[in-house]
Amino acid sequence: MTLFEHRFVATGSAAAPEGETGRMLQMMTGYWVTQVVRTAAELHVADHLHGDGATAAQVAEAESLDPGSTFRFLRACASLGLATSQDGRHFVGTPLLDTLRSNTPGSLRDLALWGGAESHWLPWGRLADALRTGAPTAQDALGAPFFDWLSTSPGEAEVFTNAMTAMTEGLAHQLADVIDLKGAEVAVDVGGAGGNLVQTLMLRHPELRGVALDLPHVSSEADASAAKLGVEDRFTFVGGDFFTEIPPGDLHLLKFVLHDWDDDSCVRILRNCRAALRPGGRVLVMELLVDQVGAPGLEPLMDLNMMTLSTGRERSLEEFTSLFTQAGLTLHTTTPSASLVSVLEAGVAEDAAR
Repeated sequence: MTLFEHRFVATGSAAAPEGETGRMLQMMTGYWVTQVVRTAAELHVADHLHGDGATAAQVAEAESLDPGSTFRFLRACASLGLATSQDGRHFVGTPLLDTLRSNTPGSLRDLALWGGAESHWLPWGRLADALRTGAPTAQDALGAPFFDWLSTSPGEAEVFTNAMTAMTEGLAHQLADVIDLKGAEVAVDVGGAGGNLVQTLMLRHPELRGVALDLPHVSSEADASAAKLGVEDRFTFVGGDFFTEIPPGDLHLLKFVLHDWDDDSCVRILRNCRAALRPGGRVLVMELLVDQVGAPGLEPLMDLNMMTLSTGRERSLEEFTSLFTQAGLTLHTTTPSASLVSVLEAGVAEDAAR
């Protein structure tokens, strides 16, 4: 039996191939599914098929598409469990597709756009080069290091920023559930883009003042987010570089920041945080923690993502402890959240405080 003779068996809303050959075929074609999802997000398919649904011709007219190609696309969506069709012509979105709807709480649309973006999959296409050289492939694939390339590509930068904001919105309340603000008057969201995490904490704690530090181009998004949540009178955006200087605060929040950088850069960021902490202040690092080898999960794959895009990596608890020590900080507690992300709380080491 060849690969293309191998039979797929439908299970629920997903297609599960039989046996090891089928599993491998599914892995080999995984990027096809990524691009279906990205295209569905780009063309607002979830919005068009919500409720009573639509025909391929109606979706094509709404998005200025070729009707025949649109039918073939929606047929593929149906095979993936993203849509259903009773007559082969009219398509209705499933709850799975609904996760990509626009302007709805918890929408994954922006993350889907980023996951299938050119700046993401081109570096992944050179994964073997990263293994050969030990260096990220983004520069060869894009012509510049990832973050430098984003600074010259406003369209992709917007997709990236929106995806990071969407991810934070999904995590913010889960993280806020386990973050202890004990005695904190000012919290600084370091590299926090629009500042959604600190703004969520501000919503829960009316006395808390929040600061977001990030590159100047996201200032308008940060201010708009603060105004939308009604915390603008206690929120400040600072355009700057966390390698240079970090605003003072009682609590420095680093969510998915350190995994973007090599160890030396991480130590530099953490030292800047330590230098800007008020007496008794703390640094909270929110990251995935790599478990033992062979444990199933997202973490090892995200580690490869960082390998291709940047000099960063996902780390174990022991590796984070080492970074804290080098920066003059001591790890106090590690708290899991309802998500895959853990909160690592560190304070100024006694030796560094003297």
